[in-house]
Amino acid sequence: MAYAHPSNAAVCRCGQTAIDLAGAPIQSVTCYCESCRTAGHAFEHDLGAPRTVHADGGVDYCLYRKDRVRIAHGAQNLRDYRLKPDSPTRRVVAGCCGSPMFLDFAPGHWLTVFRDRLSGPAPEPRMRIMTKDRPEGVALSYAIPAYGAQPPGLMFKLLWAWAAMGFRRPKIAW
Repeated sequence: MAYAHPSNAAVCRCGQTAIDLAGAPIQSVTCYCESCRTAGHAFEHDLGAPRTVHADGGVDYCLYRKDRVRIAHGAQNLRDYRLKPDSPTRRVVAGCCGSPMFLDFAPGHWLTVFRDRLSGPAPEPRMRIMTKDRPEGVALSYAIPAYGAQPPGLMFKLLWAWAAMGFRRPKIAW
């Protein structure tokens, strides 16, 4: 049976797995790093996941404070994927339908949710990050700012969110 979710949730394609998200995201971004592209293509190829990587090589995310995230339903479906066994970043997929759900940078205080999993209106990306890793020959428009690495403005927003959390680092477990 599909989960009846609030508008601020991340939900897999088949509706069996849902994550409740409280409040607005810290930021909405498109990432061009090689790791995000590699994992996204692997999900598409190996799991039959919906398209994750855009034609220009970007992957859309919304970053949420971990203290505002709760696995609402279908925790038993969640599966870890790491590009390397010792990687601090785990990508989490709903095994019921192969939907990429989120990235968890374990030492961090935020959760990076795949934007297309959001059930309500998803904020448009406000910046492009890690563009130095974008595929060769890809030209980006000037519609939103683009940064070769992690821009100071994003780092400041993450720091501000962490301070608002009392410098805690909640764990996301299921």
